[in-house]
Amino acid sequence: MVQTFKFGIIGSGSWGTALAKILTDNKNKINWWIRSEETIKHLLTRRHNPQYLSSVFFDTTLLHLTANVSEVIKNSDCIIIVVPSAYAVDTLGNLDKNIFKEKKIVSAIKGILPDQNLLLNDYLKQQFNVELENYFAVLGPCHAEEVASEKLSYLTFSGIDENATRLIATYFKTDYLNTIINHDIYGVQFAAILKNIYALGAGIAHGLDYGDNFLSVLIANSADEMAGFLRKAGIKNVEVGTIEHTAVTKNASSTGSGRETTNYAASVYLGDLLVTCYSLYSRNRTFGNMIGKGYSVKAAQLELSMVAEGYNASKCMYIINKSIHADMPIAETIYKILWENLSASQGFKKIEETLV
Repeated sequence: MVQTFKFGIIGSGSWGTALAKILTDNKNKINWWIRSEETIKHLLTRRHNPQYLSSVFFDTTLLHLTANVSEVIKNSDCIIIVVPSAYAVDTLGNLDKNIFKEKKIVSAIKGILPDQNLLLNDYLKQQFNVELENYFAVLGPCHAEEVASEKLSYLTFSGIDENATRLIATYFKTDYLNTIINHDIYGVQFAAILKNIYALGAGIAHGLDYGDNFLSVLIANSADEMAGFLRKAGIKNVEVGTIEHTAVTKNASSTGSGRETTNYAASVYLGDLLVTCYSLYSRNRTFGNMIGKGYSVKAAQLELSMVAEGYNASKCMYIINKSIHADMPIAETIYKILWENLSASQGFKKIEETLV
């Protein structure tokens, strides 16, 4: 008998709304935790999220909406956690310690828990004894706004249980979304965290009026810096040109991939870095652009009115790298601009000297 999943979504921002769209487009019923009762009422009566991706209309017969996070978890087999990383502990911290027993957890968080300096899987293991085989990550160059307009996108699902990872991915395969699987849980999560930091840097450079020529060199060096960190952290398959091509099997074909390994040149590494650094949808790039133009961090946060994951991530990765000892002059300089009052112009003069 083929296992099936009933999905629960924790979070109703733009990415949470996009994931809800994908699942319901495939006619899956979902349990959906939304903090605001007013938003729930609006969704049920007007069929769209009033705050995020308001162009997306839902079949409300497929939605069970609630402001009770425990209810979503208890009524679901597979829980997608898609709140900003800074709010994850507030959302989950007071739950029963056994609530995730026998559940599959999919992290759609593109950040690191800032007060703990932990990836979500490490936090869930510490607090709820969630084993790694029941944890999956969904990442990739996939802006919510383009999912809303059904522009072709790619998502990578990572998990050490290949069969379960492949099955979860099938629920998200649509005409406008291709899915890829791998077992690189730590690599894809760290890459997602780092790309947000480098996107902040790309935004700062734009705000300082650097041109495309400089930006291309900055991003290329950022990709190399990312690969260096991943390698020092023990992540494999991070060098350009090391992908292994295999015959496309029936199962692999169902997820759109005949490749068994991935590296930082693949969509989930380099692709996500590129789109986050270049796209006008990127909130990290937008946040960085404000910093480059002279906004204070506080003013940029108020103006953006959404969470730029790279801000907290820059501090977390600075601390984590003290034990990894990777050479990260770009990420460290961005941290010092955001957290130690180094001026953006002075910081980028230092970065200029490190680029090759």
